[in-house]
Amino acid sequence: MRKTGFFLIILFIVLAVFYILFCKPSNEFEENDAYNEIINRGYIKVGINTDSKPFGFCDKDGNIIGYDADLSRYIAQYILKDRSKVEFIPVNISNRLMMASTGEVDIVVSAVTITPQRQEVVSFSKAYDSAGQAIMVKSNSRINSLQDLSGSSIGIIFGTTAEKNIQHLVPTAHIQGFKDHQEAYNALKAGTIAAITSDDTVLNGFTLEDSSVKLLPRRYSNEPYGIAFKKGDSTTQLKEELDFIITDLQRRNILNSLRNKWGLRD
Repeated sequence: MRKTGFFLIILFIVLAVFYILFCKPSNEFEENDAYNEIINRGYIKVGINTDSKPFGFCDKDGNIIGYDADLSRYIAQYILKDRSKVEFIPVNISNRLMMASTGEVDIVVSAVTITPQRQEVVSFSKAYDSAGQAIMVKSNSRINSLQDLSGSSIGIIFGTTAEKNIQHLVPTAHIQGFKDHQEAYNALKAGTIAAITSDDTVLNGFTLEDSSVKLLPRRYSNEPYGIAFKKGDSTTQLKEELDFIITDLQRRNILNSLRNKWGLRD
């Protein structure tokens, strides 16, 4: 009986070890390391806005260009040693955080302001640039300050930080929402709204090409831009790498060069 009991114990241990090594089902929720996935895949999937000049937009041939596009190519150079190893995936203001949070893209480089609320949904790199909330009006407008907008119609872009800020700054204004900056710009030109409020870095793109619109001089917020990506342990190494890249690009004055290249004003 003792030999039988001892044999059964040994058999149980052997079977348990065999089960753990070969039969135990893998955790379906276990995530692969995002940085290693990029390395193994051989290219990086970047969510980018394609109608947000000068950050991300299409040239006459349909190529995606701009400040964020150039920054993405530098990131590919650091991680994959090849600036061309980028797959751009168009995003918009409504879906860019969702695509980052689900991992549908590796990173979103799309002039995304870092806020505590957004940090509940996605992780961010350190800031690579910053903007200030500005007001754009027609050049011949009599509006000279925020106070002049009381009772007027102001265009905002749904999902931007400007939407909440303007409601606090000018509670008597009539807020009109648009899906993107181009749509709001068209409404301003048509006279259906008196002004647009958004990041100065984006609105500058319109003033550079159209002298019939201008920015008012004052800025009403500080908007640090970060690269967004999925939250969790799987992106820890990716964040470390992105923070290093941004720091090194700042040290080498490359980010300032990109600002100058794309007409971003200090």
